[in-house]
Amino acid sequence: MKKPVLYSFRRCPYAMRARLAVASAGLEVELREILLRDKPAAFLAASPSGTGPCLVTGDGVIDESLDVMIWALSQKDPEGWLKMPEEGANWIARADGPFKDALDRTKYANRYKGVDRDAQRDIAALFLGDLDTAIDEWIFDRPTLADFAILPFVRQFAFIDKHWFDTQPWPSLQGWLERFLVSDRFAHIMEKYPQWQEGDPPTLFS
Repeated sequence: MKKPVLYSFRRCPYAMRARLAVASAGLEVELREILLRDKPAAFLAASPSGTGPCLVTGDGVIDESLDVMIWALSQKDPEGWLKMPEEGANWIARADGPFKDALDRTKYANRYKGVDRDAQRDIAALFLGDLDTAIDEWIFDRPTLADFAILPFVRQFAFIDKHWFDTQPWPSLQGWLERFLVSDRFAHIMEKYPQWQEGDPPTLFS
């Protein structure tokens, strides 16, 4: 049976979290690494949004990263990521909404007319301060979907100015991120693959 095809971009936090869920579920997909500046025709034909990640299955196309995570974990969830308190969905919504907006306006301030970069960083910091108070080792009493849906975006924000990030009063958040960055899980999803070209033999990822 033909494997689902996952179009992915290695450094994109949305693609990272899709790969995290696929790997946690123990599923196997055909990974097609793309470059956002050189999107292949097959990807553009598959993805309604033209952004990664995009999963093509026998049942259709899944074009949102959180939906890819839920698709994978709904098939197999050996670590119980979907068994999280209802509050987890609220944390993800805050991360995907106001926090990501502020992250983008901090990292790419020159793309947004009239944006005050420092003010946007302050908005992002409010969310991170709240998250710090929620984290012990994980957001809840064990790892869940909320942790791995949010961690790639906290990583992206942290590396805008890592020195500044490391000096903030967020010890629980900083430890949470650091454990992720040095984990075998992170190393696995960040393995480098060549840019996919039409006609290439399949590259399998699990």
